[in-house]
Order: sequence, then C-alpha cells, then structure tokens
Amino acid sequence: MKKRILLIGAFDTKGEEYAYVRDLIAERGHRTLLVDSGIFQSAALRPDIPSSKVAEAGGFSLEKMREKGDRGKAVDAMITGVQKLVPKLYSDGEFDAVLALGGGAGTNIATAGMRELPVGVPKLMVSTHASSDVSTYVDVKDITMMYPVADIAGLNPVTRRILSNAAGAICGMAEQHYVETEQKPLIAASMFGVTTPCVTEVRRLLEKAGYEVMAFHATGTGGRAMEALIEDDYFAGVADITTTEWCDEVAGGVLTAGPDRLGAAGRKGIPQVVSCGALDMVNFLTPDTIPDKFKSRTFYKHNPTVTLMRTSPEECGEIGKRIAEKLNQSSGPVVLMIPLKGVSAIDKKGEPFFDPKANNSLFDALHKHTNSSVKVLELDLHINDPEFAEAVAEELLQLF
Repeated sequence: MKKRILLIGAFDTKGEEYAYVRDLIAERGHRTLLVDSGIFQSAALRPDIPSSKVAEAGGFSLEKMREKGDRGKAVDAMITGVQKLVPKLYSDGEFDAVLALGGGAGTNIATAGMRELPVGVPKLMVSTHASSDVSTYVDVKDITMMYPVADIAGLNPVTRRILSNAAGAICGMAEQHYVETEQKPLIAASMFGVTTPCVTEVRRLLEKAGYEVMAFHATGTGGRAMEALIEDDYFAGVADITTTEWCDEVAGGVLTAGPDRLGAAGRKGIPQVVSCGALDMVNFLTPDTIPDKFKSRTFYKHNPTVTLMRTSPEECGEIGKRIAEKLNQSSGPVVLMIPLKGVSAIDKKGEPFFDPKANNSLFDALHKHTNSSVKVLELDLHINDPEFAEAVAEELLQLF
C-alpha cells in the first residue's frame, strides 16, 4: 500500500539532497509531500507547500521577515508555522510519516512540528546536531535522530549513503504493519529502582484483574512522558507510586519533570492513586557536580554516574505542600497513600536515608495541605512491603 512521506526542509540550500531522498522514496513506491521551511532564498526544489504558507500558518509574513533580515526571529516564526501546520496536515490524512534534514535551525524547525504529532507516527530527523545532547529536539516524543557524519551541503559518497539509509528507514517505518492485540484498559505507573518491588507487585495484581500497565521511569523525562500520554487519553487510570521528581523540582536536582507533574490526570479526571515513592532523594550526577551549598548533606552513591542526596525536613515540607496542591486540583477521584515505615529501598531502619524527622515533615505537610476531595490513607508499612502494593492495587480497582 502506498504511503506518503512528509519532507520538511529548507529547499533553498538543500534542494539537491531532498530531490535525492524524494526519488529514493519514489523507488520504494511511495509519494512525498514537500514542505519548504526556508526563509531568505527562493526554493531550488519546488515544494508542495512553500515557505510563505508555513509562515502564514504561524501568523507571519515571509516577505516582511525577509525585509527585516532578522534570522533569529525568522526561525522562531517558522517554528510556530510548522507547529501549527504539521499536526493539521496529519489530522487531514495528508501523510503517514515525516522526515527532515537540517543543521541547527533546520533541526529546531522540523522537530518542533514532529513533537506536535502523536506517539507512534514515524519521525526521523537527519541532523548535524544528532551526536550531541538531543533532548531539546526529542523531548518526550518518539523522534529518531540520525547523524549525517558530513554536513548536509551537497551530495557526495558519504551523504548519498546516509541519505539512502534515511530514506530506507522512514519508508520501513511507514510500511511497518502494527497489529493491535486485545484491547485492555491501560494504567500508567511511575517507578524508580528503589520502588521497583512495589510497582512490580502492583502491576501483577492489576494485570491479574484484567488491566494492562505501562511503567515510566521517574527520571524527569519519564514523568513528562507519562504526563503527555495522559493528556493524549492513553490511560484509564494512574498508579503514581513514585513521585520523586518533585524532590528535584524543589531542591534543584537534575531529574525534575517540571511544575506540571501530577497535573494531567487531575485535568483529565481519571482515577489516580498517588504515593510518596522516593521522596527521600534528590538526584545529582557525579559527586563533583553537586553544588557547594549541599556539601554537608547526606549522600548515597547510587551508581558511578548518579549521586543521591537525602531530602531535608524543610524540603520534605515543601514537597508535601506542592504535591497536595496538585492533587487538590483534580477533577476526578484521588487516593493518597502514605507508607509510614519508609518511602524507598534505602529509607528504612539501618539504611542510609532512614530519617523519621524528614518523613514526618513530609507526611504532616501532605495532611495539612490536602483538602477533603483527596482521600488520604496512612499505612503502617514500608512502600516495598507486598501488603502496601496490595493496598494500592485494591484502592485503584475500587476507583474504577
């Protein structure tokens, strides 16, 4: 079955490369839809959607941008246009997959549109920035980044081979036939290594009850990915056991998921059971990366590249307050479950992060700041006790 591949790029300087990719896609029996994101020169390759239309989609005039000559503002304008245009084209059934080539500006423009597409739509970015930190471009979407080795500036033996691979990759992804298995209600769950026993048992119990569980590693991007999929209506409910990303948001660690963590489920009104998993720890990288103001704190070497810092009573109080305020905003049913004997594998008697004073500050703040819409349950258990997992699963099943 013929597929249509969306090609995004500045055809003023890269017409030759895009014509090469277009022809390779045609050889596979597929069609292309060319979107020009170039700004200051006329397109060398005739697009289906010219850059003037991209600018208009974002509320800008290409002619005026050319007159002003401000490259930075022009790139921002094209980003806005692509963000508006690409999802509209997809919802109209105009393409099945998207491919782009580019340097810094081209990568920013094209991936801005890719991030507006649903998870599962094939997305491939051939970028000269793909060998560096690509988190800005990928964010929490399934964007595949490919490094072209040489700059994308004309055809040569290296770029021909790379572009051939790119064309083959995007065609293969578009051609891939995905067979849906039996649809079961899907539940999101958050986990960390130090809460794995709890989440594993909760998953077993929920799957036994006829649900399917998708777990997210609470590493900042994991929490944001879970929030994004909740917004996209993937889940019937949430077992948000590991809310540790709030520690990094409050104390300044490296794995924050941002201030909207715990927001999506509340806005969607879906059932959620929330707990205190790993609220005893703030994440840093190697010890030399830890800010000097924290040098006197309690640390634990989780692995060679991750150093954990025990949250203080003051931080725990603020974390509890912020979590409670988020849960108060929920339009659906919420149960907050507090494990009184510890919130992680290293927060129990004899372990390095055992600190009843800090935990009491956390638990007191949760009680103080939650309103009557949130059901709060205290259990005289550790978070990784099987009985606690059973209680989490039971509460979520009752909400359904």
